[in-house]
Amino acid sequence: MNGLEIWLLAVGLAMDCFAISIASGILLKRTLWRPMLTMAFFFGLFQAIMPLLGWIGASTFSHLIESLDHWIAFIILAFLGGRMVRESFKDEKEYDPKSLKVVLALAVATSIDALAIGVSFAFLGMRDFSEILAPISIIGFVSFIMSLIGLLFGIRFGCGIARKLRAELWG
Repeated sequence: MNGLEIWLLAVGLAMDCFAISIASGILLKRTLWRPMLTMAFFFGLFQAIMPLLGWIGASTFSHLIESLDHWIAFIILAFLGGRMVRESFKDEKEYDPKSLKVVLALAVATSIDALAIGVSFAFLGMRDFSEILAPISIIGFVSFIMSLIGLLFGIRFGCGIARKLRAELWG
């Protein structure tokens, strides 16, 4: 995996964080740095940890499923992509973006696709932790930044533009 591919993967993974952050910014209505940094931190952290967990799990059990690994990766990623498109057409439910419980639940929910990417890393032959350290760091960093941008975008532009953007669909 080259540098550009890693950055594009990171942006793709961060799009669900971006979409949730826009909605959260709309609900916040004004800049509140503590909850905003908390949300961005946990989104970035979980987006970085989940590929690591997927990689560890797949590396541990890859010998059992090596003949099917490429099909498993394809099915997982196709399912997650389809789910994102479907979710983009659903009405948003209101939640409290200042609640740590809500932020943690959203961080886990937005990082499930990153778990599948970690599985893909193992199937692509990345056997050493040093090989995935850069990708997971970049994924976490990009998710943190995209979350902050999404929050600020939601606060600044509110409901009108954010609903027309359909960031989750673009993701």
